[in-house]
Order: sequence, then structure tokens, then C-alpha cells
Amino acid sequence: MSFQSYLDSIEAKTGLTPRQFLDLARERGFDETAKATPILDWLKQDYDLGRGHGMALVHVITKGPQISSKHVGTTGTHADASDMLWLDGAATNPNR
Repeated sequence: MSFQSYLDSIEAKTGLTPRQFLDLARERGFDETAKATPILDWLKQDYDLGRGHGMALVHVITKGPQISSKHVGTTGTHADASDMLWLDGAATNPNR
């Protein structure tokens, strides 16, 4: 599953875009210095998100939307269309 697909499936499950999760995380005091475990605990408790989906949001919360270009343009399972994740909802993603 691509990084973007993880974010899109989180949106489908919760009804919240990655940008909304980023805002909620900031309200809870999570920023680029936050550790993964407290974020994962919050996401599991409040949204029933597992580790894989949670780690996608941990990346966005702690590192922003830029990802490694390693899988961009490849045809593998983890291929992403861009090295910049779309945070504003799957329906408005220009890379789809």
C-alpha cells in the first residue's frame, strides 16, 4: 500500500482528512518533536487506527508531507505518485 493510500484509507475510515488530523495533533501538543508511541496511543484510542495507518500519520505530524522519493514513479506495492503527500482529502487530490 502506498503512503498516500494509507492516508486515503484513514480518511475513508474516520471521515477526517490528514490535514484535520494534523490540526488535531497540534491541539493535543504533538509537533515535530513528538515521539511515535503517544501519537499511536491517541490514534488507537480515539480512532481505532492500527500501527501501520498510525505510523503514516506520525510521519505527517512529525516530518510533514514530504516523503522519500524512493518509491515515486515505481510500479511496486509502495509506489507513490509524488514525493509530496496530499493532505486535503482524497476527492481533491490532483494526483489521482
